[in-house]
Amino acid sequence: MPSSISDSKSPGLVYAKVLAAICAILLALIEVSSIYLLKHHSPTYARISGQYNEAVKIRPARPGEPANVLMVGNSLLLHGIELDRFRALTSARLHIYPIFLEATGYYDWLYALRGLFRQGARPQAVVLGVGVNYFLEDGVRQDYAPMLFFSARDTLAVASNLHLDRTATSNLLLAHSSTFWDTRSAIRTQILSHVVPHLEDLFMLVNQTPTIPEGRAFEEIVVPRLRRMQELCEAHGAKLILLVPPTLSAESAVSEMAYAAHKAGVDVSVPVDPAALSANFYQRDGMHLNSQGAVVFTSALAKDLPDKVVTHNTLASHPVR
Repeated sequence: MPSSISDSKSPGLVYAKVLAAICAILLALIEVSSIYLLKHHSPTYARISGQYNEAVKIRPARPGEPANVLMVGNSLLLHGIELDRFRALTSARLHIYPIFLEATGYYDWLYALRGLFRQGARPQAVVLGVGVNYFLEDGVRQDYAPMLFFSARDTLAVASNLHLDRTATSNLLLAHSSTFWDTRSAIRTQILSHVVPHLEDLFMLVNQTPTIPEGRAFEEIVVPRLRRMQELCEAHGAKLILLVPPTLSAESAVSEMAYAAHKAGVDVSVPVDPAALSANFYQRDGMHLNSQGAVVFTSALAKDLPDKVVTHNTLASHPVR
């Protein structure tokens, strides 16, 4: 009797092993294909990975040389700053290393900076420009950022900071370790954009502008975050400068942000008053500057930022840990 039972189970066990092997091969093929597509057909990955690799090499400039500045932010800077023009206007005083990844906010860049500093990046100043809404957001970008910016330990720390449940934490860890899992949302969006006409307009209807807290509630969120990021930068010999790009009808939010930065002891750059720009300077979403707005913002930032960047000689007095 035992022999017959054993014989009856053997085919089932063999089939299970074969099925498991087929699944493993398929998963490996999907992962390899995702890596290939990412490295050869993703402009976002090519841009961000290249910018990140350059930023890791930043070292303090020698006396008399332009200060090396790491500038990080989201699409507000990607669309708002004409980099070639900005570099030309500031080349005598600044050497800019940009990393601009869309839909990123405070937590994305807090841990991205941790990773950059850990790998040896030593800018003399860090300029952070994500806009008020994204600075207040309790979340991280679910694609690209976990894979490119976070270590496994950082991923767990992000999950703890955001009080994520086990499912969300697992998704974040998978996004960090698997190219397919990290880019699945981007792939889905690309497919939908070819299938659904005017997809961007539909997203604009769904993604309404969040409500911004005011007064003490605003400060209770912003001030501790700024101080935490400032401490991180100063511990590695860099000065933090908060850059507040304009968005349509955001005068009060920008004023609150500037006041909170002053209260936290962080230098703030508000090159353009949002009240000075009409809707003609923005794209249809009312957030991102168009080409006209980018010209205005780039010129104003080139005048405002250099004086806020600490020189190499001044930074020499700050210990680097």
